[in-house]
This record gives sequence, C-alpha cells and structure tokens, in this order.
Amino acid sequence: MGVIADFGSYPDWATGVRSAEVLAAGPDGRPLQVRFGLDAGIVRDSYVLAYEWDGDAAVRWQLAEPGSMVTEMSGSYVLTDDGPGTKVSYELAVGTRVPMIGILKRRAERTIIETALKGLKSRAESIP
Repeated sequence: MGVIADFGSYPDWATGVRSAEVLAAGPDGRPLQVRFGLDAGIVRDSYVLAYEWDGDAAVRWQLAEPGSMVTEMSGSYVLTDDGPGTKVSYELAVGTRVPMIGILKRRAERTIIETALKGLKSRAESIP
C-alpha cells in the first residue's frame, strides 16, 4: 500500500501519468485529494481524485473534479496476503467526453488495467 500511496512517484512508474500533486491529506498523512496530469496518447487532461483509505487493505477513489476529457472515474485497489506476496485486485471505470465504440473502450480499459498492475508490481519489487 505504501507504493500506491506514494503519488509523487507515479510519473516514474504509472504509464501516462505526467504529474500527481497531493492537494489534501488526512490526519494519518495519506492523501485525500490528488490532482493528476495525464498524457495517454489521444487523452491529455488534468483532473482531481478523492480517496478513501481502509488501512493497508484497500483504497477507493472517485472523481472529485472532472477534466476537459475525463468526466467520470472511480476505482479501487484491494490488497490481500498471498503467502510470501500480496494479491492485488484492481477495478477502474472511466468516462470521457468523447464517446468511444464499445470494443475500443473495452480494449482501452484492459490496456489501462494491465499497464497499471504491471507498473505497480515492478515498482513494488524494485523497493528493498
């Protein structure tokens, strides 16, 4: 969960994220609102996500301020012990101002999820 909560490092490992600025943090120091700068090919945008933390077990987010392209976003990471490692479940739903054909939207969602999980795994394994 430490890797997920380290938004300042997202541009180093999360494909398409150009910036991540914590706008508000809770009493435990975990971010409550984060502004993202996104450059994912045809989608370039800035938006704010609001976060709810469940200790080190889960984090959920939803769009607090839409961007010029991103109009809806919600998702979660749920972490569970898996022997010597951690199992990560990731959910994401995104809506944009530009309508997308169903098959293209599903392909884009699958690519985003696969890329996010690969980046998270690589980042977590690179930290001693």
